[in-house]
Amino acid sequence: MPQPAEDTWKDDVRDTRFDEECETVLGLDEVDEDQAGLVGGKGAHLGALSRLDGVRVPDGFCVTTDAFRRVVARAPEIDTLLDRLAGADPDDGQAVRAIAAEVRRAVEEAVIPDDLAAAITGAVARLGEGAAYAVRSSATAEDLPTASFAGQQDTYLNVVGPAAVLRHVSRCWASLFTERAVIYRRRNGIDDRTVRMAVVVQRMVLPDASGVLFTADPVTGHRRTATVDAGFGLGEALVSGLVNPDVFTVRDGEVVARTIAVKQRALHALPGGGTREVTVEPRQQERPALTDAQVVELVRLGRRIEDRFGCPQDIEWCLTDDGFRIVQSRPITTLFPVPDLVPEAVERRTPSVYVSVGHQQMMTDAMKPLGWSMWQRTAMVPMHEAGGRLFVDVTPRLALPASRAALLDVMGKGDPLVRDALETVLERDEFDPPVPDAGQAGPVGPPAGGAPEASVTEADPAIVAELVQRSETSVAALERDIRTKSGPELFDFLTEAFEEHKRVLSDPLSMRAIMAGTEATWWLNDKLGEWLGEKNAADALTLSAPGNITSEMGLDLLDVADAIRPHPEVVAFLNDVQDDAHGDGFLDGLVKLPGGSAAREAIDTYLRRYGMRCVAEIDIARPRWSERPATLVPLILDNVRNFGPGAAERRFEQGRLRALRTEQDVLTRLRDLPDGERKADETKRMIDQVRAFAGYREYPKYGIVCRYFLYKQALLEEAGRLVRDGVLDEREDVFHLTFQELEDVVRSRRADPRLIARRKEAFRSYEALTPPRVLTSDGEAVNGTYRRDDVPAGALAGLAVSTGSVEGRARVILDLADAELEEGDILVTRFTDPSWSPLFLGVAGLVTEVGGLMTHGAVIAREYGLPAVVGVDQATRLIRDGQRIRVHGTDGYVEILG
Repeated sequence: MPQPAEDTWKDDVRDTRFDEECETVLGLDEVDEDQAGLVGGKGAHLGALSRLDGVRVPDGFCVTTDAFRRVVARAPEIDTLLDRLAGADPDDGQAVRAIAAEVRRAVEEAVIPDDLAAAITGAVARLGEGAAYAVRSSATAEDLPTASFAGQQDTYLNVVGPAAVLRHVSRCWASLFTERAVIYRRRNGIDDRTVRMAVVVQRMVLPDASGVLFTADPVTGHRRTATVDAGFGLGEALVSGLVNPDVFTVRDGEVVARTIAVKQRALHALPGGGTREVTVEPRQQERPALTDAQVVELVRLGRRIEDRFGCPQDIEWCLTDDGFRIVQSRPITTLFPVPDLVPEAVERRTPSVYVSVGHQQMMTDAMKPLGWSMWQRTAMVPMHEAGGRLFVDVTPRLALPASRAALLDVMGKGDPLVRDALETVLERDEFDPPVPDAGQAGPVGPPAGGAPEASVTEADPAIVAELVQRSETSVAALERDIRTKSGPELFDFLTEAFEEHKRVLSDPLSMRAIMAGTEATWWLNDKLGEWLGEKNAADALTLSAPGNITSEMGLDLLDVADAIRPHPEVVAFLNDVQDDAHGDGFLDGLVKLPGGSAAREAIDTYLRRYGMRCVAEIDIARPRWSERPATLVPLILDNVRNFGPGAAERRFEQGRLRALRTEQDVLTRLRDLPDGERKADETKRMIDQVRAFAGYREYPKYGIVCRYFLYKQALLEEAGRLVRDGVLDEREDVFHLTFQELEDVVRSRRADPRLIARRKEAFRSYEALTPPRVLTSDGEAVNGTYRRDDVPAGALAGLAVSTGSVEGRARVILDLADAELEEGDILVTRFTDPSWSPLFLGVAGLVTEVGGLMTHGAVIAREYGLPAVVGVDQATRLIRDGQRIRVHGTDGYVEILG
């Protein structure tokens, strides 16, 4: 569907010469969904429906956006008010409310030209002057695939007479600026000036029953499940919450559930116009508004409408003696998209089941097309995109008992909610996947290519040193060779580079080293729990493990603070630095200050090693620290304020000594047990193994991000050439193309700006969606639950990933740039990837919505000795910034203290 027009009202106001032949009134039978810019979303959909066989739409017409433009152009004060509204602080609700009210008043009082008034009243006369009408707003930014705008503008029912219709058309125009509509537009990134209002006028239907049909379950997202809400009289009673509806659930042409409400009131039309609330006769109150047969018929009608528009629909309907009438249909915009099915999945008799990659990678934000398509090309397993996120189809692995058990075990160790979601799907009778051919089930172990043949058992530091050297050599070769490539040759080179990327990622020795640390962790937790009653004993034993690139990144930023702290003018300068779009201006300013050269050198040194990192770093489109170094300034200032000189070395040594003391204590206690020497020897071997290899687990991700930054630099250079040649408007447009599409643009020297505009709009809508941990091909989002009875009432359950208990002030932080911490604060956020690690140094505990035992946040929390609970559903909504909370990192829950 076409998006809202990009021109603005200022153009209309400054040139009030309108074509006298512009279309101001069109019958519904004259419009379709391609004319949303002229008749708004609602009018366009109704026009298309009026042509659909078997669908009955009340007769009516549209007062077009041309008419709206003419009217507002004759009232120049509206333009001034829009300037004030655009300049108002979006957080100043009172100011926005007051200015919006002024705009509404000005629009409603604007004079309708005589010829336009005659066109509207003439259309009313043709339908019947004495009839009653529904007058409905139909904005250009309404009923879009990405934003429904449901309820944001006004509807008026049972309007009688031409004069009343004219008056209510003006009121609909004015409702474009209700406070709720203005706020909704800002939330969806839509400029007030790009939206215009049409009005739909239809003959009133006086129904026996009415309501809403969702052709997909609006809660679970299940596409084969439809929901019908029904009540007596006019549907506005349901929409406004005046009455509780009957609710019917339909799946595969059968009513599978129903809830019949006590319907004490209904809304009816008055003979002279307007509506009134009436009391339903007692004997009728518990009677269903629809029979099951009528419900099934309505859903069948809804499926036809859904097929017509190509996506699930939110449909308003009325029932009279001679059948159903459709008065509105719009996309359901809150559903998470479904991955495109591969051919073998289409042939399955059972729904496909997908696991979220983002929950494994601790990055659940939407990715732009270049980001997700490049991750697909460099991943070790096939991945499917939906809603700007990636998912892995695990259906074949769930078909066989052995691969199913292995998958559930791996998923459960990483994120118990993923395991529970998978088990929820497995318990259903409808889930009966065919047994895959030999080898089709694929790997069930780590995402880099399956479980290794055998883990490393000797705690030899030389193994890690060799692996790091291999990675550095490969990255250096990439950096050397990619500089010489451009145009089509660059994409030929990248195709080969991606194979080298996967070869490094799947290095058998690397996988064995990772599993050595992981298995030693599991062994220590299991055995020391069994022998000594210790919970998560490995946490203390891995403190300050050597070679952890992510924890070193945090400690090295403390050294940067040490270089800055002695220079008060530098500190004052940094306090004024903003994270601007360029991000490098402040570095040039530093050298002009006393001590500034040393400060800059410290920051430059840090960026040379870690500048390729950033929040959500698996998305190549995200700005890196070296591209926007001002992102680091709040973290540096926190370190200056909260720590003293030499803190990095001191903290690392404290952790190392605590781990050593814990080791000695554990071994001493074990030797006092029966068969204690054997248990102590085995434990000592596992402690050495976990300390030798636990830190390495973070290095492969670092190597990936190093390579990604080199890919990005080369692609942006190519994008710059496309801009200079007039192929693209701006460099960042390439992020809204897939890798293959970008290659095609480079080879053809042609780009489709409409595709890029659609991708930008889609990305904005995807950002507002929350991805599920598990998704089925039926569209059902399954997030899993904690099935525990050891969590106190009122506490928030999660996964214990780093032992200890701490109480403090919750700092709910969604953006790293907003971090401003004090000693003893507890970080509460949606997810943390390695870029958040420097923040861990200044907090006392960690709570995240996403995560597992071996995800980055958990590993670094254990490395720094922070009590941590991850996988706490809706933590950033349930915990308010500034509240006191207690984190139980050993038992896996969070208490809100007040």
